[in-house]
This record gives sequence, C-alpha cells and structure tokens, in this order.
Amino acid sequence: MRGIRATVRTVRRRHGAAVEAVRRACAAPGRERDLAVQVVKAALAAWVAWAVVGWWLRAPMAFVAPWVAVVLVESTVYRSVAHGLQQLAAIAFGTAAATVGVLSLDNAMAAMALVLPVAVLLGSWRHLGSQGIYAATGALFVLTDPNVTVIRSGARIAEAVFGALVGIAVNALIRPPVYLRNTRAALEDAAGEAHDILSAVAEGLRQDAWDGHRAEGWHERALRLSRLVDQARSSLGWSRESLRVNPLRRRSGPSPGQAYDDAVAVLDYVAVHTAGVTRTVMEAAEKHRGAARPDPRIAGPYADFLQRAAKAIHLYARTRFGDGSEDELREAVGKLDRALNALRQLLPGSVPYDAEALAIHGALLAQASRLAEQLPRDARPGE
Repeated sequence: MRGIRATVRTVRRRHGAAVEAVRRACAAPGRERDLAVQVVKAALAAWVAWAVVGWWLRAPMAFVAPWVAVVLVESTVYRSVAHGLQQLAAIAFGTAAATVGVLSLDNAMAAMALVLPVAVLLGSWRHLGSQGIYAATGALFVLTDPNVTVIRSGARIAEAVFGALVGIAVNALIRPPVYLRNTRAALEDAAGEAHDILSAVAEGLRQDAWDGHRAEGWHERALRLSRLVDQARSSLGWSRESLRVNPLRRRSGPSPGQAYDDAVAVLDYVAVHTAGVTRTVMEAAEKHRGAARPDPRIAGPYADFLQRAAKAIHLYARTRFGDGSEDELREAVGKLDRALNALRQLLPGSVPYDAEALAIHGALLAQASRLAEQLPRDARPGE
C-alpha cells in the first residue's frame, strides 16, 4: 500500500509540474516557451521534408529526409550546422561502404560481417562527435534493403542532404534559439536560493529553533545550490553558442558579457561558503556537541550577519543585470562588513574554553569572513 501511495503521489506531482510548465509557456516568454517552440519547429521541419521528398517526389527512401530534419533542429543554430555536417559525413560513409560491400560480395550477410565493424569503429572517431553512430545506421539501411543499387544508395544520401538543409533552415530562420534569457534566469535562481538558505538559517538561529534535522535540511539545500550555479555556467555557454552562425544575431541581442562571467564566479564562491556555513551549523546542532552549540549572545549577531549577507546577495544579482541600485548594494555590503566586524569583536570573549567549541565558533567566523569577501564593493552592470 505504501508503494502504491508513493507512486500516486509521484504521478500527481509530475502531472502538476507538467501542467504548471504548460501554464508558464502560455503565460509569458521563458524557458518553457522556448522548449515548446523548438518542439514545434522540429515537427515542422519533418513535415516539410516529408511533403517534398515523400509526397511530391515519392522517393523510395523518403523517410530519411524527415528523420534527418527532425534531429537537426538542435538547441543552437551552430550545433545544427556542425552536427549536420558530421551526420551527413557519417551517413555517406556508411551508405557507400555498405553498398560497395553488398555489390562486391553479392551477399548481404557477408557484407554485414565486414562493413558493420568498420562503421561502428568509425562511430568513435572524435571528428564525428556524437554523430558517428549514424555511419552504422546508414550502413544498416543498405544492408537490410533487398534491392541494393548505386542509384538507390545515392538517392538515400541525397534525401539525407535535403533533410539536413530543411532542419538547419527551419532552426536558423524561424525564431532561432537564443539562451541569454535562460542564463539570466538561472543566475537569478541561484542567487535567490542562496538568499533563501541564508535567511532560513538566520531565522532559525535567531529564534533558537534549530536542531540536527533542520540543520541537515539547510545543508542539503546548500549542496544543491552548487548544482544551480553549474546550470547557470552551462547555460552561459549555451547562450554564447546560440549566437554563433545565427542569421538574426542583431535582433537576438548582444552576447552575454563580463557581467555574466562575474556573476557565475561570485555565486560559485557563495555556494561553496554557504555550504560551509550550513555544514558548521549542522555539526554544532548535533546532540553530543552541546558545548559547541553557539550561545544566544553569539547566535543572534551571527543571524544578523547571515540576514545581511542574504540581502547583499539578492541586491548583487539585481545590480549586476541593471535592475538594482549600486548605492543600495554598497550600503548593504557596508552593513555586512560592520556586522562581520562586530562578530570578530564578540566571539573571542564569548566562546567557552573548550576545544570543540573553539573549533565550531572559529569555523563559523571563518566562513562568515569568506562569504563577505566574495561580494564586490562596486558592481557595475556589464554589457
């Protein structure tokens, strides 16, 4: 019964997430709408390729054209072109090798034994990248065809070329994908999560409402924060690639500049030191470490520091992308520095003379210092 209930809950959660994604795609521009557009473009490319090769020309292997077209509506125009060239080279080699093998040996089984190992080996050639597997696929189309001729094989390669042209053209000319909006959203998500984690820890410390279980939850969130920063870094790479070989680059907007690189670097350090703070708090919350648990006289100021750090991170993300005030950020960072200095003066006289307590409180102060150091004192939005 428990397994069934868990399955039902999982299905409901995923159904709700799907419905929410559809709602966001319909409501406003965003990542969900970008994905929906790419799906429609892939279907359109396959339809156009089939309409020409299958319906109009009635080619013998017409399915090759829409198949190639749909897989080449890639996440970026540059990737469509690069993968298209690699895929066509792989298909042409596999098709030609299989055709020569069958016609020379006059035996499909013998040709398969000779050609397939070579085609599969070619699939691992680094110059073909992920498209190398299509050498074996192209060979199999020939080897399993009961009527192998040079003309049919040539027509198959021509259909693949036409499908590639359709896929690349559709991807390049109809709302070419640009991921700058995704990069900004990913960075804002990471900054928002860092703000929420530090605010939650600050509230727990201030109210003395934290235990091992709650502190462990904060630490798990902090570890996931690093993955959000990695997603932002990956999205930044996609953004720059999406502007390469893009015929509508000027309309798509400028390439992400130094502001995005700086934001990724800062948030990467923030993620590391946020995890350090939550790990130290989690260790202090363990029941067998009663002497190491911060006294309310220390927990309160430390909570104030974390709350100011959370606000400064939030303002940094806004200012970095031109939505916030530099003066407001400088004021927030100044308050953060003053809170850190107050902690440095308070801790030495408030920590009990106990080795474990000294280690925990020293780690809290060290992580606080490193966290404060990562936020620039002057953040100018970059181009």
